[in-house]
Amino acid sequence: MPVAETIREKLEMALKPDLLEIEDDSHRHKGHAGHRPGGETHFNVTVVSAAFNGRTRIERHRLVTAALAAEMGNPIHALALKTLTPEEAARS
Repeated sequence: MPVAETIREKLEMALKPDLLEIEDDSHRHKGHAGHRPGGETHFNVTVVSAAFNGRTRIERHRLVTAALAAEMGNPIHALALKTLTPEEAARS
């Protein structure tokens, strides 16, 4: 299964997001640490979820990385996160 699909399945299950956007950004990191031929190593992820209500940015990121614990480090080398509550998303 493609890594992006694994990310999608795990975050949908763990966070029940209102919005989940996953972008494979690996092509921009060719030649850098962690890059592998075929990509699927560097991702930009935006998550809008009520699970983030009342949580700090670090707590939100920990929720995401905990859901993806088995993938962090290998195959995921880098994960850029944007984590918002539904109210924050509505204002932006």
